[in-house]
Amino acid sequence: MERWSGRVALVTGASVGIGAAVARALVQHGMKVVGCARSVDKIERMVEVLPGAFPPILGLSLLGDAQRMVEVLSGAFPPILGLSLLGDAQVNVMAVSICTREAYQSMKERNIDDGHIININSMNGHSVVPQSVVHFYSATKYAVTALTEGLRQELREARTHIRATCISPGLVETGFAFKLHDNDPERAAATYESIRCLKAEDMANAVIYVLSAPPHVQIGDIQMRPTEQIS
Repeated sequence: MERWSGRVALVTGASVGIGAAVARALVQHGMKVVGCARSVDKIERMVEVLPGAFPPILGLSLLGDAQRMVEVLSGAFPPILGLSLLGDAQVNVMAVSICTREAYQSMKERNIDDGHIININSMNGHSVVPQSVVHFYSATKYAVTALTEGLRQELREARTHIRATCISPGLVETGFAFKLHDNDPERAAATYESIRCLKAEDMANAVIYVLSAPPHVQIGDIQMRPTEQIS
């Protein structure tokens, strides 16, 4: 991770859960983290608990504002040296696509040839479970799988050394189940009590692993589940 020290990472969905854990991990490794989320107040609270020596995390709205997000990032930390772009369960396919486009254009304009775009995907992007409540969610995650691989191919065609990676977790203990089963909190709680789930910190460790790979190594997709998970 030494080569990333002092460089810029953009983390979307950074106010809670996986995004927050990734933001903290990157800051701890010396990166200049710009965190974006719809919950600006939560982003501001994160700034208060992170070590004061590190640069601030900015709060921006992601949906419908991807271009401005990257423009603000450019103004805050010129030039952009590297971006880690993370889509979570609240970010639809179009937002991931637009953010990826803007991130790549920002790197290209600044002659950055070794950036890294990381999409937090899901095991639901590789298999469809027999639960109707997650079928549409699964469809969006299949799209992220295809988009990331397509991006990898396009980056090679453009003769850049920018890399693209998916990280696809199984069940992670975040607030997602409570959003999915918003009318049945007991069912949501039972989801996380049924097995020993992955933690947001496990996802952050996976991001660090991906970034730690030497420049000639392309990690396309990490698929990770709790040991006890069946599907």
